[in-house]
Amino acid sequence: MDINKISQVFEDFQIPEEPTFVSDHADFLMNYVIPNSVHLSAPKYIGHMTSALPYFMMPLAKVLIALNQNVVKIETSKVFTPLERQTIAMLHNLIYANSEAFYRNHTHEADGALGLFCSGGTVANLTGLWLARDRILGRKTKQTVDKVGLWRSMQAHGYSDLVVLVSDKGHYSIKKAMHVLGLGSESVSVVPTDKNHHIRLDILEDRIKELRKQNVGIMACIGIAGTTESGSCDDLLAMAELCEKYEQDGDPIHMHVDGAWGGPTIFSNKHKQKLAGIERARTVVIDAHKQLYTPMGAGILLCKDPKDVKAIQHSAQYIIRKGSHDLGKFSLEGSRPGMSMLLHSALNIMGKQGYEFLIDTGIERAQHFAQMIKEHKAFELITEPELNILTYRYVPKKLRGKTEQLDNQDSVNRLQVSLQKKQRSMGVSFVSRTKFYVDKYKQDLNVLRVVLANPLTTEKDLEEILDEQATYGDQLSK
Repeated sequence: MDINKISQVFEDFQIPEEPTFVSDHADFLMNYVIPNSVHLSAPKYIGHMTSALPYFMMPLAKVLIALNQNVVKIETSKVFTPLERQTIAMLHNLIYANSEAFYRNHTHEADGALGLFCSGGTVANLTGLWLARDRILGRKTKQTVDKVGLWRSMQAHGYSDLVVLVSDKGHYSIKKAMHVLGLGSESVSVVPTDKNHHIRLDILEDRIKELRKQNVGIMACIGIAGTTESGSCDDLLAMAELCEKYEQDGDPIHMHVDGAWGGPTIFSNKHKQKLAGIERARTVVIDAHKQLYTPMGAGILLCKDPKDVKAIQHSAQYIIRKGSHDLGKFSLEGSRPGMSMLLHSALNIMGKQGYEFLIDTGIERAQHFAQMIKEHKAFELITEPELNILTYRYVPKKLRGKTEQLDNQDSVNRLQVSLQKKQRSMGVSFVSRTKFYVDKYKQDLNVLRVVLANPLTTEKDLEEILDEQATYGDQLSK
């Protein structure tokens, strides 16, 4: 059923006057909701960043709903507060690897936090940049943002403006965050990337120097650990060195890493070097509902210094009181569920070895798929997989073997869109599509994009997906 017909089922805006039998409403769900949902766990649905879940998540989710805990404060969550703190400490230790004494002192301290659970990567990025903003505007005077507002605090600190630096492959949540923080999307200083989608370090350094001359405060320098379009990772180590080289008032520029997608690569002994330098970031974001395989609604902000969260601390007399262990003191969201229980369970049940297997399998499968594309006459690989995401495009029969004629071919560009829509409408398999500048052709191209994070996807599935696309492409290009 297409989306227009589905929408017609949900047109009635009036609440029923009389109760409905649960069995009757269950029939409604079975007839209209479940069959028209997206089968995100299907092995051939390889265009989404949402994958199949471990078998144990279903019964655990039922337990979570039944308990209905609210982790804003201990009074409404009790054990969930120390459980969440421990879960965050596990991830913090994975990235920052501090001493045992450090975690004994800071995991459960009332006056700080190693990180915060959020409803997703967008809120986690927002929280990280909120923290970065209030840190930079809390160094010189007591005219802090929470007291006098953004403009007066900037004046007191002598800044003409505040910006964040991020590559042109940065997630759109960065601009949303700057909007919410009162700085606007124009305060996102976008740095070009190279042909491999990595931030241009030479331009980044020049931009930092230029902003210094203009007396513009650099709120944060954002590194990407796994771009959503191609899975590329910035050189985090080199970025960290720049942040330390151009420190502000004796404090390195706040380095924030958006590792919502690629952060879990740190589990892999074989591939974690791709994230070298992430341990020097002040804040790091990871989405648990992506490559940590928990249900939707779980993002994490990790803080290198547990005292940093004090920059955004709030309290109230009836709740989250000063001196309490309540995590709601530091989080943007107030009431929120105990999603940490699901991640805590996954970390214990699967362990480091389980996650390493999943990460390694995804990257190896992406590398294999890239080779399949190179060997298939109907396709052209656009981006090599650095992690487990890659892009490619269908090549019409008349242009195969004639790469030079693919330049400036608008019809080829439009064909990728038609092909992706055709495949999606058939409902057998799914790949996504995106558009970005391709250095080889010196222009923006529409490309097909796949995400190989589902361990259920087989090589045979990938072969059949390519064959299906080749068939559709041949039909559409006649």
